[in-house]
Amino acid sequence: MTEPITSTLDPEQQRIAGETLRATVIDLIDLSLIAEQAHWNVVGADFHSAHLALDELVTAAREFTDAAVERAITIGVRPDVRGTTVVEDPGTIGISGGGQPDTDAVDTIAGNVSAVIERLRERIAATEKADPVSQDLFLAITTRLELLHGMWQAQLAAV
Repeated sequence: MTEPITSTLDPEQQRIAGETLRATVIDLIDLSLIAEQAHWNVVGADFHSAHLALDELVTAAREFTDAAVERAITIGVRPDVRGTTVVEDPGTIGISGGGQPDTDAVDTIAGNVSAVIERLRERIAATEKADPVSQDLFLAITTRLELLHGMWQAQLAAV
């Protein structure tokens, strides 16, 4: 089937934007699943606050995933969001199975958010000339994830 949505981007701009959007979608799906794993399995004295913060991260990651998919479709690119695709190219450090002490979960989440931010910064640079609209989306996602990352790091700070 021919893609019914055409792009105003030239083919090279579309390729660059499409690749960066596809990779971002995969990273965000992976991040949301990691946060869900931690959400369902965190234990410890700070369970409640970690549980609520994980809800916030999952919601943000899902909203950003939708925005990235919508942008991709807008420029005539169809992201592959199958589970096998997420497993093939993880942009995260992952998470272990089973129960996680709250401090371990916080550390793991901070590391995963940091890994996604690092890849987003590469995509910001890659789309600067190719597609400033996609770059703007990456900037917005990075801004929010950096704020959340700072909050996760603050939970690890020794007083």
